[in-house]
Amino acid sequence: MQSSKDYVNQHKDRFITELIELLKIPSISADSAFSQDVLKTAEAVEKALIDAGCDAVELCETDGYPIIYGKKIVDSNLPTVLVYGHYDVQPPDPMELWDSPPFEPVVKETDLHPEGAIFARGSSDDKGQMYMHVKALEFMVKTDQLPCNVKFMIEGEEEVGSVNIATYVANNKEKLKNDVILISDTGMIAKESPSITTGLRGLSYVEVEVTGPNRDLHSGLYGGAVANPINILSKMIASLHDANNHITIPGFYDKVEELSKEERAEMAKAPFDLGEYQNALDIESIYGEKGYTTNERNSIRPTLDVNGIWGGYMGEGAKTVIASKAHAKISMRLVPHQDWHEITTLFETHFTSLAPKGVKIKITPHHGGQGYVTPIDTVAYRAAAKAYEATFGKTPIPQRSGGSIPIVSLFEKELGSKTILMGFGLDSDAIHSPNEHFGIWNYLKGIETIPYFFKFFTEMKA
Repeated sequence: MQSSKDYVNQHKDRFITELIELLKIPSISADSAFSQDVLKTAEAVEKALIDAGCDAVELCETDGYPIIYGKKIVDSNLPTVLVYGHYDVQPPDPMELWDSPPFEPVVKETDLHPEGAIFARGSSDDKGQMYMHVKALEFMVKTDQLPCNVKFMIEGEEEVGSVNIATYVANNKEKLKNDVILISDTGMIAKESPSITTGLRGLSYVEVEVTGPNRDLHSGLYGGAVANPINILSKMIASLHDANNHITIPGFYDKVEELSKEERAEMAKAPFDLGEYQNALDIESIYGEKGYTTNERNSIRPTLDVNGIWGGYMGEGAKTVIASKAHAKISMRLVPHQDWHEITTLFETHFTSLAPKGVKIKITPHHGGQGYVTPIDTVAYRAAAKAYEATFGKTPIPQRSGGSIPIVSLFEKELGSKTILMGFGLDSDAIHSPNEHFGIWNYLKGIETIPYFFKFFTEMKA
C-alpha cells in the first residue's frame, strides 16, 4: 500500500504547480474591485475538490461570496471530519515593499527554506494550507485509503470577518454535522519543532473618526485656535495604554484569565530565541506589556493596536492645513472569556469619553469573534499528535496562538464540535505582510501528515 510520503514525492511537481496557479488569482475579499477574481477562485476550489474525489460539491450562495461545500461519504456509521479553510486573501499593500509582484508567484530558496518557498499573497494564509487538505483527500481517494467520511467548507470572507458564515452554519447544521473539525489556518513553532495550536485569541475591530471644523483650514490663520482632529486623535490613541503598556479601558481586563505559574512554565518550554526573533524583525528590542514574556504577550494576553491612521494632506510636498477629519482603524485581540461584543461597547464608551469639546466622535464596529481553547485530552488531539509523530518523528508541543479564527467558537456553539488546529506555516511566513511565502517543505509535509490524522482518528473512535 502506497504511503502518503511516496505519493507526495511522486506528485510534488504537480502539487506545486496547482497551488501556484491558484495563487495567481487575486481573491481580495476586502476590495470590491476584485469581486470577479474572488468568484473565479471559488470556482477553481470547486473544481479542485471534484478532481480530488469528492462525491458532491456545491457552490453555496450567501449575501457575500460563496461557500464551497464538498463531501465524500464512505459509510454513515464511520466518523466524519469537517475540513474548514478560506480562499480569500488579504490586500497586498504596501505594494512597493514586495520583492516580487504579490500575484505572480515565484519560488525562491532562503536560509530557512533551502528547498524553496512560494512567495505570493495567500501562499500561507490560507490558500496553501487549505490546498494541503484537497491534495490529502486526493491521496486517500486515489489510493483507496480514506478511512472515514469527510466534508469540506471553504469560505471566501474570512479576511473580512466571515460576515455571512454564521447564517450559513445555523441554516445547515445537519449538512455540516461532524465528529471533529480540522483546520490548518495556523502555524507551528519550527520545522524541527511541530506544534498543535490549542488556543486562539478573539477579536474586536473598529474604525474611529474624529471631526473638528466643517472644512480643512489654513494652519496659519486657524492653528492654535480650533481643535486639530489629527492632534486630538493622536492624543486619544496614546492614552489607551499606560506606561507599562497596560490597556486603560475600564473593565477591559475584568474577564481575562490569569494562567497559573505551572501553565506558564509549560509554555516556556517551547523553543524560542529572543535574539533570532529580534534579528528577523530588524528591531533592537522587544516591546509590550510589563510582566510578561514575548510569547505570552502574543498569545495569552489581550492587545490593542492601531492598524491604520490617516487624515489631512498626504501627497508630495507641503500643504499647510488643519484637517477637518482624522481616522484610525483599531483592533483588539482578546483572550478566552472576553466577549468581543462587550469589549467593543467598553471601547466605544471609553473612547468617546476621551474627546474634548470642539470635536465629534464616530465609532464604527467592523467585525469580531470570540477566543477559543481546545482541550488536549480528547481523541482528536491525541490523533493529531500521533499524526505529527508519524511524519516528524517527534511529539508536537501544544501552543496557544495570538491569531484569531472567529469561526472556531461559532462551530462549537452551533454544531457542538471541537476543532483541531493542525497548522504547518511558520511565524516567518509574513502573512498579512509584503513578501508572504510558504515553504515547499511545509506544504508537502502537510499533505503527508493530514491523512495520518484521518487514520488515527478513525481507529481511536472505533
